[in-house]
Amino acid sequence: MIEYDKNAIVPPYITQYLREKTVHGDALLHEMEEYAAENSVPIVEPETARFLSVMCRAVRPKRILEVGAAIGYSAILMEKAARCEILTLECNSDMARMARDNIEKAGYTDKIKVAEADAKDYLAYLDEDEIFDMIFLDGPKAHYIYMLDECVRLLKKGGIIVTDNVLYKGMTADDGHVVRRKITIVKRLRRYVDMLMENKELETAILPLGDGVTVSVKI
Repeated sequence: MIEYDKNAIVPPYITQYLREKTVHGDALLHEMEEYAAENSVPIVEPETARFLSVMCRAVRPKRILEVGAAIGYSAILMEKAARCEILTLECNSDMARMARDNIEKAGYTDKIKVAEADAKDYLAYLDEDEIFDMIFLDGPKAHYIYMLDECVRLLKKGGIIVTDNVLYKGMTADDGHVVRRKITIVKRLRRYVDMLMENKELETAILPLGDGVTVSVKI
């Protein structure tokens, strides 16, 4: 089996079509995309990036919480669309430094705060008065199950949680695609999807977009 089957979720001709239709002209984002590709830094897929931007424009959040800053790509993307306050968490010190540098280049230092922290521990220390209109989960996939309750607590009613990589190259949906060394992550992602669907405070849709995205609304 080929690890990380790129065609497991969406046929390649569909992916190609989507990416041809989601081009952008932002120089800094292009620079970050090239860096991510050359250095194997995980950032959102182009079609997922456009979806995230559209969601920000539709929801018009005043405050966004992001788990998994990496080099700051998604935070900058969301800030361009929403023009709001963003708190983004990153546990890797090198990534957090790069995220801050890129955010400064974008001119968003006063809008985006990068906290170098492990989200599964950090979220519990946030007070309920620090409510968020939108939460984007794109951190360690095996930790999603430990963050959901805190994310729901910190989300306002009518707010949304967007989670990336939930289908994980098709492995979440199909045992035939599972790579042996990813079994624990896959089991936890499957549990996470079940938790979303079973949570009485959320209504969730699963989208076969990019590497799989869920959108959950707090009802």
